[in-house]
Amino acid sequence: MTFQHYRQEVLALTMRWVRRLSREKFSMLFTLVQPMLFWLIFFGSLFQRAANIQILDAPNYMSFLAGGVVVMTVLNNGLAGGVDLLFDKENGFLERMMSTPIHRSSVILSRYLFVMAITGMQILVILSIAFVFGVRLETGLPGIAVILAIGMLFGVGLTAISMGIAFSVKSHGDFFSLLGFLSLPMIFLSSALVPLSAMPGWMQVVAMVNPMTWVIDAVRPLIITGWDAAIPQVALAFVILAVFDAVCLYGGAKAFRRAIG
Repeated sequence: MTFQHYRQEVLALTMRWVRRLSREKFSMLFTLVQPMLFWLIFFGSLFQRAANIQILDAPNYMSFLAGGVVVMTVLNNGLAGGVDLLFDKENGFLERMMSTPIHRSSVILSRYLFVMAITGMQILVILSIAFVFGVRLETGLPGIAVILAIGMLFGVGLTAISMGIAFSVKSHGDFFSLLGFLSLPMIFLSSALVPLSAMPGWMQVVAMVNPMTWVIDAVRPLIITGWDAAIPQVALAFVILAVFDAVCLYGGAKAFRRAIG
């Protein structure tokens, strides 16, 4: 198979996901605005006056929360990335597709590209709304590019986890149960909503082994501090995410091979 044929496969499968979403107008609108509306505006406005600025080490709670909402969006989208493949598996479409002469990795890559494209648009919407609420991105447009790159890299491992679960469970009920079990603890046992220094000791220990914390700690200074503080955190996050993605891809690939025989 030539690279051109492989690229055409990936593009065709990616456009399939796009067309499916475009037929669900309400779902598409909710997908784009939900993180911004519920987390950034409602949650941020609710705790804006209650938060201790000295503990946050940020101009205000909205500025502190913006980085957390960005990473939470990547988390939720990545972990939900395998749901459509699960439905394809349940209705037999995935098995029929695997019987065609296509490269199996194109199915995985197309799904990742689609999920990350939606995630990238959501991140841009979140940062735009945060700007309206007075959050000024200290690193400017280059900082947005780095935030997107970090999000895409984090999304690799998360999407691999989601697809591994989708290929391993027998029903979408089991999938969504596991999804809820993973996503909420990862959010609350991280620095998304409060800094590590405000957590109980045992939560700090757990948060330190949560890769989401390291991603947030790389994104947050890009928004509120500037390059001097951000560069070491970004470099560390890239190293941690490289290890995280390698482990997740290995596990996801094993689940995929086991599911399709």
